[in-house]
Amino acid sequence: MAVSDTVQIDRRRIAELTAREEQRLNERTPGSGAMFRRAHAVLSGGVASSYQLREPWPIYLSHGEGPRVWDVDGNEMLDFHNGFGSMVQGHAHPAIGRAVTERYARGTHFAAPTEDGVAVAEELARRFRLPRWRYTNSGSESTMDAIRIARAYTGRDTVMKIFGSYHGHHDTVMVSIGVEYDKIGDRDNHASLPYGAGIPQAVVDMTIPVPFNDAAAMERRIERLDAEGRKPSCVIMEAAMMNLGVVLPEPGYLEAVREVTRRHGVVLIFDEVKTGLCIAAGGATERFGVVADMVTLAKSLGGGLPTGAIGGSEEVMSVVEDGSVFQVGTYNGNPLGMAAARASLEQVLTPEAYAHLDRLNERLLAGCERVIAEHRLPGYAVGAGSKGCVTFSPTKIVDYETFKANQDAELAELAWLYNMNRGVFMTPGREEEWTLSVTHSDADVDHYVAVFREMAADLVA
Repeated sequence: MAVSDTVQIDRRRIAELTAREEQRLNERTPGSGAMFRRAHAVLSGGVASSYQLREPWPIYLSHGEGPRVWDVDGNEMLDFHNGFGSMVQGHAHPAIGRAVTERYARGTHFAAPTEDGVAVAEELARRFRLPRWRYTNSGSESTMDAIRIARAYTGRDTVMKIFGSYHGHHDTVMVSIGVEYDKIGDRDNHASLPYGAGIPQAVVDMTIPVPFNDAAAMERRIERLDAEGRKPSCVIMEAAMMNLGVVLPEPGYLEAVREVTRRHGVVLIFDEVKTGLCIAAGGATERFGVVADMVTLAKSLGGGLPTGAIGGSEEVMSVVEDGSVFQVGTYNGNPLGMAAARASLEQVLTPEAYAHLDRLNERLLAGCERVIAEHRLPGYAVGAGSKGCVTFSPTKIVDYETFKANQDAELAELAWLYNMNRGVFMTPGREEEWTLSVTHSDADVDHYVAVFREMAADLVA
């Protein structure tokens, strides 16, 4: 649909609907308000993570089962948030529950390897086409250790990342994630900017951002850095950006990045913490057909338990094998996490499960596209595997620059409120996407589309 064919949405109408829906949500969640006041006395900001914050209070959950969650007020919702994409298996999956229960009875932690950890690595090696693996406890740990391994392997310190991508909360990658549009810098010289306070400037200066979907700009920046005597050790990136809604790679882009990094001797790391097992059995490696030197996993790997992993080639992981890099962690390969991951890989995230997810997501994307066309909204639906979103932009988003210039934050906030008030639990913020689980049904995704249609009709009424 051309931009000229879209309706001009009245900003006053958006504000009016937002105020109405905010009041409705606050009236439906007094228990969360009370929990927030209690939590605020002992938890900084009243939450366990800054990404859980929301005004005037976050929504506190009590439990979940399959595709549904319940908040502390007893409101039942279909979960399309799924723990920032961690719960593609659905909540309290019986197969994972059995594995964890059986493992608990035999001991939960030894700081020693177990057979489940071997079986998980064998399956990950098969799926992601990388032969060597190590474990961590989170996505942040996975990307932190992967960068350290790449630095040791190359003997270089500089790190290159994609502007706007989030790769965890360690200093090296808390750079150039979310900034004002006029601070981005030109495409050949994107700015290195800290994401919040407490990040040393010396670390910020060692992390160089480049635009997504532009392999030529990446190569030009690598060449300039090489001429300055600070050639990158690695490029860490998502094969499909998952922090701007969903931004898919343009045809040929990942292949070009693979060729550029290989030619310049730069380690290519695919951060698959959010893509990974959510978009295919072998993640972005399988879906897009490009094999990086390393991949990082977490979120969906543990089926609800904090579990991460790093996969790599024989060459890159040789610095771990020979003891040059100390890749350590008391809880790495924890028996509970390994039992859950093994059950998930072997019994839950099967070929049939991925066929189900692909079909559901296609149904959801097509439904949202019909609503957009019927009501001539500025936007489009995009996704892969279990992931997707409606991007409220009159033009296609291909990188952070186009996202920041075009994505409509007010419409995204309104969509979140409509969902929350109509039984759809979603992640707040214009940067987020939905994640389906293997337990979702046709009726569940149709309900999501119906809520979207109601909002669209109200907007243009």
